[in-house]
Amino acid sequence: MIADRIIEQGTLTARDGRAAVGVRIPWYRALPGSCIAGAALTVDGVAAPEDSLRWTMNNRTFSFEELVEETGEWWFPLDSAVLSGDLPLRDDQAEHEVRVDLKLYIPYIITDHGVLHIEEHDTKTMKAAQR
Repeated sequence: MIADRIIEQGTLTARDGRAAVGVRIPWYRALPGSCIAGAALTVDGVAAPEDSLRWTMNNRTFSFEELVEETGEWWFPLDSAVLSGDLPLRDDQAEHEVRVDLKLYIPYIITDHGVLHIEEHDTKTMKAAQR
């Protein structure tokens, strides 16, 4: 697992009350969208509401409910996804603590408990990128 590289430094953006950050896969192989079991986005200790979270990869945006059946879009190790949610930033000029919690299924590794399920976390401090 490559948990310390999940959040791409310098990718925090804020627009119209939504925060977004670039996310890299913490795994060494590509995974279909259906293997992205969930995520959380927290900025300065405030979590984006779960129902507002959206996942964008390959120029398509999904809710996590939509990703459950998504086998046509893949997340590749060299590609970034974007995790966004309803979360206004208090100060665009300040440094922000950004945390991403990511849940993935690894479909080709079977354990005694079923398909391997991993949960990874990363926290970085950064300013919001200016658009």
